[in-house]
Formats: sequence, structure tokens, C-alpha cells
Amino acid sequence: MVVQEFTVDLNKPLVFQVGHLEEHYQEWVHQPIVSKEGPRFFRNDVMELLTLTKWWAVPVIWLPVVCWLFVKSIQMGHTIQEVILMALFGVFVWTLIEYSLHRFLFHIETKSYWSNTAHYLLHGCHHKHPMDSLRLVFPPAGTAILCVPFWNVVAFFATPSSTPALFGGGLLGYVMYDCTHYYLHHGQPSKDPAKHLKRYHLNHHFRIQDKGFGITSSLWDAVFGTLPSSKISVKHN
Repeated sequence: MVVQEFTVDLNKPLVFQVGHLEEHYQEWVHQPIVSKEGPRFFRNDVMELLTLTKWWAVPVIWLPVVCWLFVKSIQMGHTIQEVILMALFGVFVWTLIEYSLHRFLFHIETKSYWSNTAHYLLHGCHHKHPMDSLRLVFPPAGTAILCVPFWNVVAFFATPSSTPALFGGGLLGYVMYDCTHYYLHHGQPSKDPAKHLKRYHLNHHFRIQDKGFGITSSLWDAVFGTLPSSKISVKHN
């Protein structure tokens, strides 16, 4: 008996369909649909709304938090120069976190129903619909939840007075990452380094999806051997 392969209906909410692709999911999700019109995720309007985020919500919500964290460390006895150095260190650490999450979590291979569904919600949807502007940055509610364990990790290694500045630097790195990511998809840079980063990132989407995991920088790709060939290039508006 021949079992017919499941086919995703793009005219219906996608999230609870993609899991049925099982071992065929990875092939399907890495065949991008280039359209500014994003798909519907859920039948429920409230759940659907929670998946949509304007890019400017990220800096509007999180930059005041970053500033408050820096002020907190200053109030606890650190100089402005010390806070700047800790913030820069936090940004640097974020670039490694950015690379690691993208490579090892966002690009994990899945094939069961629920793992496919979770992967699609986390990152697969971005590879399937890379120009969907309302699902390009991380929803603030999700970021707020993830801030808790990251804060605890920083607090474990740092002093009480340095934790806010270090965490604030990491959070600033995240804001820079999400805004840069949006710009690389929807901006039209004419000069380097932005022009190079756009070409670099679109190569990851449309040509060689198992390399080029850095967004704000190619540093860690160079360090860990996932730098794509310089001969590979793609042009996409």
C-alpha cells in the first residue's frame, strides 16, 4: 500500500500543518517563498496577533531597559567608563550567543510532528518566508521570558553591581542584532559593511543554508569554520 505524502496547503493556517511533513519537513522549509505577504499561522485571531511584531517595537521597548540597567550599575558604584567597558563586553558575548543559537538551535534538524512544529515557529517560518516583515524580529513577550534565565546566568558569574551593566550590554547586542537582521532583509545598503552583510546573509538564505550563521558579524563563522566561500554571491531585493 502506497501512502501519499502530506502536502501543505498554503491557503490555510500553517503551524499545525507542517508537523505532518515529518522527514520531508527540512527539505520543504528550506525552499523559500519570496513574498512580502506573510502566511497565516493560526486560525485563532489572538494567537495570530501574538506572532506579528513591527521591527521598531524592539528598540522602543528594550533600549529604555538597557539605559535603566546601565544607570543601575552606576548607582551601585561603578564609573561611566567601567559601565561602558562592561557594556562592550556584553555586546561581544552576545555575538557568540547569536551565532550559537542560530547554528545549533535554529538550524537543528527535526522530523517528528511536534519538533517540526516547534522549529517552524522558532526559525523555520523565517527560512520559508524570508521577506515576511512582521515575523522577522523576536516578539517582545518571548524576549522577556528568555531574559530571566540569561539574567540568572550573568548574576551567577558577576557581582551584584556589575550584573546590570553586563546584562544591559548583552541586551543592547540583541537589539542591534534584531534591527540589523531586519535591515538586511528590507534595507538597500549601498556601502560596506552593510552591503557586505546583506549579501552575506542572503547567501545563507538562498544559496548555502548550512554556513554563514552570523548576522551582525562574520567573526564567529571565521573562528568555527562555517564561513561560506567568498565566490558565492546572491542578489535579491
